Amino acid sequence: MDKALEKLDSWIRQNGWAGYDPYDIKGQQPFLLFSKSKYLGFASEKMLGRFPMGMRKLFRVKKEINAKAMALMARAYLRMFKNSGDILYKKLAVECLDWLDKNSSPGHSGKCWGYPFDWQSRVFIPKYTPSIVVSSIGAHAFLDAYEILGDKDYLDIARSTCDFIMNDLNRDEDDNSLCFSYTPADDFHVHNANLFGASVLARVYAITQENALKTLAIKSINFTMSLQNNDGSFYYWAPPDKLFKLVDNYHTGFVLECLNVCRRALGSDFNYNMELKKGLDFYAKKLFTDSGEAVISTENKYPINIHSCAQGIITFIELADFDATNKEISSKVAKWTVKNMQDESGYFYHLINGKGYVDRMPYIRWGQAWMLLALSYITVNQEAEK
Repeated sequence: MDKALEKLDSWIRQNGWAGYDPYDIKGQQPFLLFSKSKYLGFASEKMLGRFPMGMRKLFRVKKEINAKAMALMARAYLRMFKNSGDILYKKLAVECLDWLDKNSSPGHSGKCWGYPFDWQSRVFIPKYTPSIVVSSIGAHAFLDAYEILGDKDYLDIARSTCDFIMNDLNRDEDDNSLCFSYTPADDFHVHNANLFGASVLARVYAITQENALKTLAIKSINFTMSLQNNDGSFYYWAPPDKLFKLVDNYHTGFVLECLNVCRRALGSDFNYNMELKKGLDFYAKKLFTDSGEAVISTENKYPINIHSCAQGIITFIELADFDATNKEISSKVAKWTVKNMQDESGYFYHLINGKGYVDRMPYIRWGQAWMLLALSYITVNQEAEK
């Protein structure tokens, strides 16, 4: 895995921080208009799937720096610095963190970040609208930096993100539970997004001991855990939103990882160990094959998406102290992914559709940044076992 990480790191440094994203072109006006028509939407998606680079050139979509990618790469380089002591990795991590500090979304209660493109969900989200997911991953990068580099300024930035989560997002709340919205512009109920917020609040609480952070983190956890399915799985949406009863790979991984962050941070105040184990068992048995392929959902094996592969590696390592057999699964997923989805030049392909087609687009946020972080988990784990 060291060689795979070195090749990917080299590719990223040669190509710079900016890159394309699976959703950048979908924020362009023609695609937003096409999406309103069933047939035009289907046709445009097909064209984009077959000609991802050509379509971007046609619509003059430019490479951009993505806040989530910068946060993921900061986390990866911090792990690589901690493991190797190589000052270059510290320099790269600090460069990513400095960019995040200077490029947060203005006009909010604390540091927060969004995507550099418009995107259409059930409501229209303008570019740079801060989301709980991007902001939480950013906050975790600064918390990692505080723990590894010891600079309190990094903790202060992460703490300010808690203010964004608590003050600027919408909430569906009762005495025992709450669900944070995805952005300040919506009132969505999304399990992984809700728990990303909880994981930041819990992790900052573990350092500052502010009870208000712990209280909200626990209520957020209570909301999602009250809606866990009997088989241990989680749907993407939560009621009262319309349920699409599909369980997908990488969002399940996000839920489990965030729950585990909360478990570590809250200690005896985390009351869902059995439920977490049940969710982990489902994830390992239903969303990964014996050979290490990350299937897209419980309904379909394909496409095998690099996002699922990367999150699988991370989730199984993160939960290794909860179940030691997860290290083996993580290693299996990593080996399959490197063998089947890493280009000779170092970057990772977007997806394999199972019909002989491989989408080789090197999406910086969706694939490269996630795989840099995932492989840093593997190499750090290997070093610890020597």
